[in-house]
Amino acid sequence: MLPLGSLASVGFGINTNIFETNIINLAAVFFVVVSFVGNNLSALLDDRKKTILSNLEEANQRALDAKEKLNNAKAQLLLAKKKAQEIREEGIYRATSEINTVVSQHEIRLAKLEDFQNETIQFYQQKAFKEAYLYVVSRIMTRVRERLNRGLDSTYHVVVNNFYVSRFTVAAFNETK
Repeated sequence: MLPLGSLASVGFGINTNIFETNIINLAAVFFVVVSFVGNNLSALLDDRKKTILSNLEEANQRALDAKEKLNNAKAQLLLAKKKAQEIREEGIYRATSEINTVVSQHEIRLAKLEDFQNETIQFYQQKAFKEAYLYVVSRIMTRVRERLNRGLDSTYHVVVNNFYVSRFTVAAFNETK
């Protein structure tokens, strides 16, 4: 039996001193929490899960987009390098071609200048020979006139006759061959 003093405390209420009562109370609180808060908590967790999955998908899509942009940029870089190399090669080819053209034109001009120089030298040589020839002929003609005007002496007459005889002999000898 219970002591008398304990009857006064017996009544309707929750006895928190007993371990089993605490377990029952915790189970009731847990049931209330799970039934009311659990649905809200699982809804919040589901929303959070969806948000995280959405963020992951978005991050994956951004990563794929970034990789695609990177690949495009690399392709454009390679294309630009190739184009730059082509431009560089074209520039070298054009410069070489231009140099060859200028050199060949210069060689042609030099050849024309040399031809002109040779023609000029030949012209002045011919002119000098002509002047010398005219001078010599004029001197000879002057001397011949002087001799003809002075008359022929016997020595000069013998020299002229010997000259013509030797010419006649050479001409006759050439005809017999």
